[in-house]
Amino acid sequence: MNSLLIVVALSVAQFAHSHGGLDLLVNNAGVAVAGSLEATPVEDWRWIVDVNLLGVVWGCRAALPLLRRQGSGLILNIASAAGFAAAPSMSAYNATKAAVIALSETLVGELYGSGVQVSVAMPGFFQTHLLDRLRAPPEERALAQRLMGASGHDADEAAEALLLAATAGETYIVWPPPYRMAWGLKRWFPRWFLKRVRAVRGVQLGKADRSRG
Repeated sequence: MNSLLIVVALSVAQFAHSHGGLDLLVNNAGVAVAGSLEATPVEDWRWIVDVNLLGVVWGCRAALPLLRRQGSGLILNIASAAGFAAAPSMSAYNATKAAVIALSETLVGELYGSGVQVSVAMPGFFQTHLLDRLRAPPEERALAQRLMGASGHDADEAAEALLLAATAGETYIVWPPPYRMAWGLKRWFPRWFLKRVRAVRGVQLGKADRSRG
């Protein structure tokens, strides 16, 4: 068995033992990588997959036996709007967040009738420490910092909104509210949406370059 999975499983078991069970598991660990597919080092791909995707996998695997025995509980997996928006020069980040969405959807089916709920959050930009360890070219770093700084939302607000939606039974949680329109447009008009994302990305990079200058 994977050594990290053992550590996570022991931590979950110890928590559940000392608190009389487990009501909520939030898989929230995340890192960011930006840059084109060709320019992103293999080491960065391995790093982001280990944290953003396998971190969620190990968390779910550690908690599921306990939650199944209880017949209750909530798993909240934190993905990102990047998982459906798929902006250029964000392949590694987009791919891991899309995988978390797919994993969550799979678990919804596997846990049907068990009493265990799975929700997946797809938030847009809000103030976090995600960029502290960002691996990206200067222009991509500048863009991410500008978008996060202009978001008008912080982590406390995000946590409250995501938890309220999850406890209300929502499977897909898209927040802040303007991103819900993007989520709908991606599903209804996917080809148009991809063109729009590409155009907006170009404008955003231009603004980021001017702000750096």
